Parts: sequence; structure tokens; C-alpha cells
Amino acid sequence: MYYYRRIRDLREDHDLRQKEIAAELNIDQRVYSNYELGKREIPLHLLIKLADYYNVSVDYILELSDNMKRS
Repeated sequence: MYYYRRIRDLREDHDLRQKEIAAELNIDQRVYSNYELGKREIPLHLLIKLADYYNVSVDYILELSDNMKRS
């Protein structure tokens, strides 16, 4: 099981709904929900899109770093 706590946190911090992020990623809302719940692994290209969208590093999303800034 994969758990991406920070994608949910980032979405909520920006007052967005899953449906809005799913549309940005061009995927179904249920698929995005499964990413947040850890039921599916996020493909690399979507992980990069999320990092670009929120202007954070991929390492931050993956909890490999607490530094949000890109290097």
C-alpha cells in the first residue's frame, strides 16, 4: 500500500476538491482518490505534474524532505 499524505494536505491547504485536481491531471476523480488513500501508486508523470502544480519538490510530496522548495 502506498500512502501520499502530502497530496491530500496540499490539496486541502489550497481549498481544492479531488475533482478539481483530477481534472488538472486529466484523470477520473476515483483514480485520484485512490492515490490519496494509498490504494494505487501515483505514476511518475502525474507526481511531477502535482509537484509543478503546487510548486513543491517531488521529494516533499514523497516525504523524503520537509523542504517544500525545489532545488
